[in-house]
Amino acid sequence: MVYINRRHKINTGKLSVIPLGGVGEIGKNMYVFNYNDEDIIVIDAGLMFPEEDMLGIDSVIPDVTYLEENKEKIRGIILTHGHEDHIGGLPYILRKLQVPIYATRLTLGLVEVKLKEHHLLRGIDLRCIKAGDTLKLGAFSIDIIRSSHSITDTVIIAIDTPLGTIVHTSDFKIDQTPIDGQVIDFYKLAELGQKGVLLLLSDSTNAERPGYTLSEREVGKTFEEVFSQVKGRIIVATFASNIHRIQQVVDASYKAGRKITVTGRSMLNVINIAKELGYMHIPDGMQIDIDEIDRYQGSEITILTTGSQGEPMSALTRMSKSDHKRLSILAGDTVIISASPIPGNEKFVGRTIDNLFKLGADVIYERFSGVHVSGHASQEELKLMLNLIKPQYFMPVHGEYRMLVKHKQLAMAAGIPEKNIFITEIGDVLEFNSQGVRKAGKVPAGIVLVDGLGVGDVGNIVLRDRRQLSEDGILIVVVTMNKTDRSIMKGPDIITRGFVYVRESEDLIGEATDKVREALEFCRKENISDWGAIKNNIRDVLYRFLYEKTKRRPMILPIIMEV
Repeated sequence: MVYINRRHKINTGKLSVIPLGGVGEIGKNMYVFNYNDEDIIVIDAGLMFPEEDMLGIDSVIPDVTYLEENKEKIRGIILTHGHEDHIGGLPYILRKLQVPIYATRLTLGLVEVKLKEHHLLRGIDLRCIKAGDTLKLGAFSIDIIRSSHSITDTVIIAIDTPLGTIVHTSDFKIDQTPIDGQVIDFYKLAELGQKGVLLLLSDSTNAERPGYTLSEREVGKTFEEVFSQVKGRIIVATFASNIHRIQQVVDASYKAGRKITVTGRSMLNVINIAKELGYMHIPDGMQIDIDEIDRYQGSEITILTTGSQGEPMSALTRMSKSDHKRLSILAGDTVIISASPIPGNEKFVGRTIDNLFKLGADVIYERFSGVHVSGHASQEELKLMLNLIKPQYFMPVHGEYRMLVKHKQLAMAAGIPEKNIFITEIGDVLEFNSQGVRKAGKVPAGIVLVDGLGVGDVGNIVLRDRRQLSEDGILIVVVTMNKTDRSIMKGPDIITRGFVYVRESEDLIGEATDKVREALEFCRKENISDWGAIKNNIRDVLYRFLYEKTKRRPMILPIIMEV
């Protein structure tokens, strides 16, 4: 049976849904909706933390080649909330795409700061939206629906198309007692389900976790209990964007008679924006400058900091290494890490915790300690969303592959036929028309690596070289040769870095030097005059010799000067 939304007549057009990020991974969320190859809207433009083997990389963003090829058709980018995995790619993407950006007030405030840092704010079309608004963008009519998450002003997007309605939940949890009192709009979601929904895209982050996610208010109770008992300084590390969490730290500190100070640029930026826009309240005189903390007893101070993910340059990590310019960890400090490690960051977080313990701090970090609750829906909430929306088709998003599979199983348990559930990969095209739905190939997609000011100039070859340098080091061969007869005028000299310590490996380096001489003599006798061929010969001889002697493969860089 062909599904057509009850609000729509049979349509001969086609609707394509394309994830450019956010499936099979945690981060760099970006979803494209294309109607009839005429109108395109994009939801979110996030980044992702680099994986361990991406040496020197700062962040990873989606490949937007497909959007660049179709930029005249893009009607706008809609942002669901202000987390980095949903807005962090914007400064890089907006260098290539000049399109309107739609976001709620807090999200827009965070985007403005980010664009200002990148000197991009001028000329960017930023448009403020709120829950309850309806946007008309080309063939799409878009409802903005109030949601719950670990950052305020998060929204669910319902996209009305000529072929049917698509609901994109983005990140959500069902918090019945949210800090700001803004409960998810059950009525609107149920109304959409009653009228008929073609496709649901839903958050899969906690699809492996049974039961329900606890309310954010539970963390506030734990904070109050801990703050009332601790006698020394309290240092709280959490996501800078988790405004509700930060407000609860402020409230618990106020009740315990503590002053608040903040370290970490992103934390300072977010708090200033949240206060300015009215999303956060800190009593007058309570927030002090970091340089003032020595005037107070430890029992009178709470320090809010970044670094809950063990990021190498974050304030907490620098404190744990005694490398922070203004703050040092003191014996008797209590450090609360109010966040769960993002997959891939566990080692960084563990290393930071170890260092904090070594410095004499008491660290509260365990998941069961009550100092953190997730911002994502667990299994029972995911099933509730499925039953409210009652979609004909389902596409799990925002999760690693195993999470998408678990979410698929939940959807099947909720009554959605397996053939109507699509687990996609980045770049897949899910195409709807009046005949039904099919996977219709792929578009250009993948990852773009950001390294300092370079965007996309580091690829697999550079990463391979960096890995080789980090694992086995480099060996440089310098030799001066006669231009006429190819005889050796000076050298060869061998310089190593990260391979062996020359003074302790004189015999090895001596033998390697002899091997280079033999290779050069062979080239001279065989009348090999091409410099490239001579260099390759040196590399081949040294690779074989060094691997036989050390079982290592350093990068070998021959430098030949001719006289």
